[in-house]
Amino acid sequence: MKLNDSYRVIISGGGTGGHIFPALAIANEMKKRNPQNDILFVGSKHRMEMNRIPEAGYKIIGINISGFQRKKLFVNLSLPLKVMACLVRCAGILRKYKPQIAIGVGGYVSGPLLLSAVFNGIPTLIQEQNSYAGITNKILARYVDKVCVAYNNMEKYFPKEKIILTGNPVKNEMLERKPEKSTAIETFHLRPEFPVIFISGGSLGARTLNLSVLNALDEIYKANVQLIWQTGERPYEEMVKLFENRMEEIVKKNGVNYNIIKERVKIVPFIKNMHQAYSASDVVVSRAGALTLAEICTVKIPCILVPSPNVAEDHQTKNAEVLIQKGAGWLIKDKDAQANLIKKAMQLAFDEFEKGKMINNQSGIVPENAAEKIVNEVEKLISERCYSKKT
Repeated sequence: MKLNDSYRVIISGGGTGGHIFPALAIANEMKKRNPQNDILFVGSKHRMEMNRIPEAGYKIIGINISGFQRKKLFVNLSLPLKVMACLVRCAGILRKYKPQIAIGVGGYVSGPLLLSAVFNGIPTLIQEQNSYAGITNKILARYVDKVCVAYNNMEKYFPKEKIILTGNPVKNEMLERKPEKSTAIETFHLRPEFPVIFISGGSLGARTLNLSVLNALDEIYKANVQLIWQTGERPYEEMVKLFENRMEEIVKKNGVNYNIIKERVKIVPFIKNMHQAYSASDVVVSRAGALTLAEICTVKIPCILVPSPNVAEDHQTKNAEVLIQKGAGWLIKDKDAQANLIKKAMQLAFDEFEKGKMINNQSGIVPENAAEKIVNEVEKLISERCYSKKT
């Protein structure tokens, strides 16, 4: 098989945007190299990948799988049977589709698909986004051919000889020239004379960040700052109602103009064109998911990170510490956020020296061109397998 031949590829993973968007970046790079490459996604039924992947123009098959429930242990009694059923289902998908490689990007759904691929002699590669490896990838690493990682010192989780340092793939628009700030500000109907703080709780939203905004709306008005507030899709309607109620209280108490406050806070459920939001903003406030940090370091924007306390092994704090130790951002604990987060964000928005220092220190933290490097490894594995069959 020649290097420019088209390939059949399965990509599995999902559950959150942190798994889905790297998967799409890999798929897009493969399509960029050869539009004839045939890519199939396998995701978990009823999770966000079942919408996001087709929206991006790719096929997806959903399977019934759920992970280990730490808070409801009795639910896990049926887990072994579910895993066995998923292995059988995945084996059927592989027999029908006949991929030349299977790629896992994390999330429980990638487990049975990649294991089935290993059992069927199909080349396999996984990509780990975090500085603390997820349980599915730690298990899979024993059996797959290659492990692409975003951080150094991952030998404590994976076999050293399988590790390839590639970085985290980000959306194509993050790698292109940033939109002009003035243009991006107009996109969100904001005013150029006031600094902009971007509150991003990710695709699913972050209640702590949302409540922090609600608690500080009167301070936001007094400080002459503006907000792009991504609430997340599920909590959006609730946050809009709470925002309206809070605004009524502030207007009655202080006699301020309601419309002025509403103009300064742009509430949205989800932003697809994240590069526009980054370009419009002076500061971003977010959780510390691996993809978010890769985007921040790619576009170079001052940041305040609030690691989620609801993730395995506190891995978001470990992600954030990579930036904090280099002076590339600030960290606020989740338990302190409602009292301090917006005050610190407004402080940073007006501190030109600190913002400049963060931007300079973000250079070199994340490897560049991650999607290209990962696809290079994909093509190597396919070529090596084809060569070994010939010999």
